[in-house]
Amino acid sequence: MSLFDLTGKVAIVTGSSRGIGRAIAEQMAVQGARVVISSRKAEACQEVVDAINARHGAGTAIAVAANISSKEDLQRLVDETNRAFGKIDVLVCNAASNPYYGPMSGVSDDQFRKVLDNNVISNHWLIQMVAPQMIDRKDGSIIIVSSIGGLRGSPTIGVYNISKAADFQLARNLAVEFGPHNVRVNCIAPGLIKTDFARALWEDPERYKQSTQGAPLRRIGEPVEIAGAAVFLASAASTFMTGQAMVVDGGVTI
Repeated sequence: MSLFDLTGKVAIVTGSSRGIGRAIAEQMAVQGARVVISSRKAEACQEVVDAINARHGAGTAIAVAANISSKEDLQRLVDETNRAFGKIDVLVCNAASNPYYGPMSGVSDDQFRKVLDNNVISNHWLIQMVAPQMIDRKDGSIIIVSSIGGLRGSPTIGVYNISKAADFQLARNLAVEFGPHNVRVNCIAPGLIKTDFARALWEDPERYKQSTQGAPLRRIGEPVEIAGAAVFLASAASTFMTGQAMVVDGGVTI
């Protein structure tokens, strides 16, 4: 059996109607997992489900729309997954928001709270909903999609970066708590990836040049290039890895 085989596993991927989340869900399905597609819009989720099921067979994927800012929505996501598939083996906390670009001095309290709520607290909520069954089975992998922004300062996305730094610590702390039960918690820290979420950073020619001219690979990444890291963290290939942040950034941070 391949170390990367996910046959029989069930994975929830938030923010998976497009971009990195969609790529992660698609590649986990390639490796044999059943996947739950979730974002705010049911129609967008169903489009991804239809594409995955057409490729891998009916029942490989289901859609459960959920807003990560709603604790009730997240609980329904967990409940619907358990009802449909009977368990959750892998949780990918990918959904995030960034409503503010600019210096810290200009962010409103509401904007700051929204970033922290959506990017940190919602991850905490969802993990606490899923972890008990993983602990009972003594098996599970939790993956938080953070960012290299959590490793650096920025004049424009500092608020977002603070939330992503908090995600690193969330993973470290939960790795300590869950480790004795063989439940692993890790982060992926992407660099600039060609997604709608990061469009403001890569569509601007000047920002694109700044982002790539010092990068060893001289380009930005594609969503599927993050999906490989997620498959690794979900699979038997990474069973001795927990509490870590995998940087996938084309070498930018070196």
